[in-house]
Amino acid sequence: MHLLKNMKIHLIVFVLVIVAEYIGVYKLDIGIGVLALFPLLYAMLFGAIISWPSLKLLKQKEMKTASRVLEVAFLLFVAKLGTMMGPSLSQLKDAGLPLIFQEVGHFLGTIILGLPIAILIGMKREAIGATFSIDREPNLAIIAEKYGADSAESRGALGVYVCGTLFGAIYLALLAGFLGNLGIFHPIALAMGAGVGSGSMMAAATGALAVVFPEDAVEIALFAGAANIMTIIIGTYVCIFFSLPVTVRLYNWLEPKLGRWKQSKRNSKEENTL
Repeated sequence: MHLLKNMKIHLIVFVLVIVAEYIGVYKLDIGIGVLALFPLLYAMLFGAIISWPSLKLLKQKEMKTASRVLEVAFLLFVAKLGTMMGPSLSQLKDAGLPLIFQEVGHFLGTIILGLPIAILIGMKREAIGATFSIDREPNLAIIAEKYGADSAESRGALGVYVCGTLFGAIYLALLAGFLGNLGIFHPIALAMGAGVGSGSMMAAATGALAVVFPEDAVEIALFAGAANIMTIIIGTYVCIFFSLPVTVRLYNWLEPKLGRWKQSKRNSKEENTL
């Protein structure tokens, strides 16, 4: 009964999958490297277009239903990765330290690079929530519990979460395909980097890597899934006890300096206008 009730969504998904698979893999040479465009990317783009509110092809209720179905699909995907990890536990054990160290980039990158830029473009306390992590579901819960769901920090975290949901998978798919085609990085290293704590982003990145390295597709999925799970589990505690406190301290130190520079530049511009 539920299937018949949401038949419109299932039909749209079926058509999108057929069209995306028909287009197939396309490699775009941009001079310094190659961007691999693959069916999952097309499906996401087509889905974004048909869900545009002005087109009125999908109602808000139907889009919420689709998001719940997506959660189930990710659950099945992670379960599949789990069955692949079992027979390969010895390989994961041998790569234990690299899997742990790759987690460092997931929080230090957002803080060291993201926080100063966020302050420079005029963000206030929102910068804390926006840059202490990549802001997926566990990170939103941490911020909401710490500062409240209606706080500036929560608005910053939610903003990054929305951007990640809309553009993150597309961005990582393009980035993974580009880096893979450069031939500089080992495919397993790129696979571990794809496990950023988001099922959709990881799936997009591993899909692109599998196109570039078809002979390593199984290992890519294995190590990306392991890195993703470690990011979700270990990363949650890292965010609570390290990332968030460090981000707050850095914000309190940087904001008076970078924020004042931004304000003085704005005042100078206003004086020149007058």
